[in-house]
Amino acid sequence: MGKKLYVGNLGYGVTDGELTTMFEAHGTVESAQIIMDRDTGRSKGFGFVEMKSDQEAQAAIAALNGKESGGRSLTVNEARPRSEGGGSRGGSGGRGGYGGGHGGKRY
Repeated sequence: MGKKLYVGNLGYGVTDGELTTMFEAHGTVESAQIIMDRDTGRSKGFGFVEMKSDQEAQAAIAALNGKESGGRSLTVNEARPRSEGGGSRGGSGGRGGYGGGHGGKRY
């Protein structure tokens, strides 16, 4: 099982392929994925790269974290599993109720 890395502050034009190339210099890339906005289809400016081994992942972090890419300073660190520490953000689903009056009559 590879080591998953979070890559943030990417330029919006960066593709999965460019992300792979960026990390290949530091080891074997199992997968590289830019996260896209479902509504606009545009990059959200971050992604995930899976390196083959922990050593390669650490090498990539050391080499690329803080490195400038397209005028931005990259953030590269170990991806934290989503499930850990569940519930600490309790109640984040309560977005409704704000700005009421959608579809209300305008006089």
